[in-house]
Amino acid sequence: MSYKVKIGTRGSKLALWQAYHVEDLLRQAGMETEIVLIDTKGDQVLDVSIAKIGSKGVFTQELEDQLQDGRIDIAVHSAKDMQSRLDEAFELIAFTEREQVNDVLLSNDKEISLSSTEKPLVIGTSSTRRVATLKHFYPHVKTVEVRGNLQTRIRKMEEGLCDALLLAFAGVHRMGYDSQIAQLLSLEEFIPAVGQGSVAIESAKSLNPEIREKIIQACNHSETEAQLRAERAYLRVLEGGCSIPVFALASVEGEKLTLDGGIISLDGQKRIRLSVSGAKNAPERLGEQLAEQVLQAGGKEILEEIKKTIR
Repeated sequence: MSYKVKIGTRGSKLALWQAYHVEDLLRQAGMETEIVLIDTKGDQVLDVSIAKIGSKGVFTQELEDQLQDGRIDIAVHSAKDMQSRLDEAFELIAFTEREQVNDVLLSNDKEISLSSTEKPLVIGTSSTRRVATLKHFYPHVKTVEVRGNLQTRIRKMEEGLCDALLLAFAGVHRMGYDSQIAQLLSLEEFIPAVGQGSVAIESAKSLNPEIREKIIQACNHSETEAQLRAERAYLRVLEGGCSIPVFALASVEGEKLTLDGGIISLDGQKRIRLSVSGAKNAPERLGEQLAEQVLQAGGKEILEEIKKTIR
């Protein structure tokens, strides 16, 4: 009798896109699947910022509960939503091939541009990294907190809450809203959140090793995995949750991995950005190396300031 892989996912349209994408990869490899919908705290509490709910596992806790007791075999997440440290019982076993990593401005007004100072511009975002980056490069832009799934955010924008939304290209593209992209933002200014653009597959360490190996074979993209393991190691040392504006982006060229990342103060005044390169086969070491350099270059003080503010 063949084994059926139970895939746990949140119920938003984007989360379901991710789950179906993983399901397709598994089915192409000849595996049977079943999708299991799970509601998380991050989906239930929409009137409070993620930073205030508590960044640890806000979109993952309920999925991990079901991984632990075997109701599901794997949980599918947006890689950028994953906390930097997983509990001992769990591991990330695969990362799907990465989508374009840029942030974008989404608006019904195609003429909108962050650099325009002619009229007041209000941008909707729930990301501290994006807010701090705007304060640093575009201090004339006002921001407003906007949460919920992509469709809810677009509705809020259309109701007049803001002029544009600042989002990840990957989610916008996967939901078919490319025609509403007003501006693709530069990677020089808007270095993305760790993991942006990839889907992460989590399992309990107790998962049958044979099943685990088949899932990795079917879903894991080795270049993306090297990038994300470097970025996540960087995040782990900085202990950056959703409420800390840290950023990192790794790129691979042959056997060389380059990691570009930093931290920005909440008011946007101080921004540290550094880059390191090394062997692709030791991504974690590279992430830790960049984190130590950023901390020594003044990141430690910025981090302490931020932690005092958000307590």
